[in-house]
Amino acid sequence: MSRLTDLLLCLPSYLLPHHALSRLVYRAARARQPWLGQALIKALIHAYRVDLSEAAEPDPRAYPDFASFFTRALRDGIRPLAGDARTLVSPADGALSAHGAIDGDRLLQAKGRSYTVAELLGGDFGLAEAFTGGQFCTVYLAPRDYHRVHMPLDGTLRSMTHVPGRLFSVQGATARGIDRLYARNERLVCVFDTAHGPLAVVLVGALLVSSISTVWAGEINPHGRRRALWRETYPPTGAGSVSLARGAELGQFAMGSTVIMLLPPGDFAWEDGLHEGARLRYGHGLGAWSPDGGAASP
Repeated sequence: MSRLTDLLLCLPSYLLPHHALSRLVYRAARARQPWLGQALIKALIHAYRVDLSEAAEPDPRAYPDFASFFTRALRDGIRPLAGDARTLVSPADGALSAHGAIDGDRLLQAKGRSYTVAELLGGDFGLAEAFTGGQFCTVYLAPRDYHRVHMPLDGTLRSMTHVPGRLFSVQGATARGIDRLYARNERLVCVFDTAHGPLAVVLVGALLVSSISTVWAGEINPHGRRRALWRETYPPTGAGSVSLARGAELGQFAMGSTVIMLLPPGDFAWEDGLHEGARLRYGHGLGAWSPDGGAASP
């Protein structure tokens, strides 16, 4: 597809009332009228050929509304984790949009387009320095995918930052056609301390993504009420601390979107065969640190 075609496909995105549409979807997705919920669920299954064979509840009629279906759980044990504690695993089911080295302070968005680490992290230049020259990975969740996000490593939560912004679609054409897309959309930046240094897991909102939630704080910005950047910090131990094991649930998207991981510089190698568009399942091995590689500086 040509760049001109991508640009033309993206033009309507600038005119749409992003937040108003998402608030409308938020209400419709949680409506408890059985006819509406089931109609939306059936439409999604038909349009995207949703596979329910791995769901904890495979009967679509058992879900009270569309949102509960969209954030459905998987059966226990259906996603074994690859490797050991040194192995970075995929945080979500989805398609690998991009991965590799952070070029100085810039991440690849799509061919010919990039953005800075500091922009993604909401302007936190101090935190961004920890990832300069490190590695990154972007996973796109389509509507057919499982929509819970999991920990790629054992980690202790250091901070959570909500960055307000637009809600452009994050599909392929918009990633190729809209400059700095992931740094312009609303997003939630979760920073963890790990055995290999700091890890950032960024949940990026998108058009019709009506909610992002975490297991420790619940729904972050219901109805788009919060319009200014805000940050919460967490103690490493004791009351209020949050530690999550590799593979544990971190949060949920109430509609499809994107997860971006940032890793610090260190002795890390990606798995062979990873490529743009590769289908990932949460727990899939993405790469690993060497056995004698020391922890990166925070």
